[in-house]
Amino acid sequence: MSSSPRQRAARKSSAERAAEIAEAARDLALAEGLSAVTLRAVAARIEVAPALVAHYEPNMDALVAASFRAVVSAELDEMRAVIAAESAPTAALAALLDALLDAARDDVTVVWVEAWAMGRRNETLAAAVRAEMDAWQAVIKGVVDEGVRSGEFQTTDAATDVSWQLLGMIDGLNAHALVRWNDERSRGSVLHRAVEGMLGLDRFALDRAPTG
Repeated sequence: MSSSPRQRAARKSSAERAAEIAEAARDLALAEGLSAVTLRAVAARIEVAPALVAHYEPNMDALVAASFRAVVSAELDEMRAVIAAESAPTAALAALLDALLDAARDDVTVVWVEAWAMGRRNETLAAAVRAEMDAWQAVIKGVVDEGVRSGEFQTTDAATDVSWQLLGMIDGLNAHALVRWNDERSRGSVLHRAVEGMLGLDRFALDRAPTG
């Protein structure tokens, strides 16, 4: 049985084709995980020959890293908006934690978890992971700094240390969620109680923090 011939790819400008490839790779990462971003998979998604993708993206390590950055930087922009919508640090932190533990974000968690593993052998990806983790740490540190300045948070630890601890707990709990270890409500409760203790907040302060 003869196979049907591949349709000739529509002619596009270099910029259009590069953007199409980048978008396809990002969408693959979200839908199937970062490990799904391969030359053949990207080509199949936009219905072109793998050689065409290779022409525009000869370094797949770089494309994987770019896909990672596109996914996680978009989420960070969303979280900045979540924080900005709140009028007080405690409410901002509560909203941030709740948003990050939302099971609807598991697709991004998968991208993170795979990036940590794949970064062991892909230094381009590892550098992107480090840069994005620095960006996340800076955003959380900003909330902690504001809480300390306003008197809402009380801690003897440096804001940098607190933000790294928070980031580690969030990442760990979200990774656990991928194998359905403890339910979402339990994870939120555990995280809230730990963070309240770290920041000198009353017990359940993050549960009852006003939003909006």
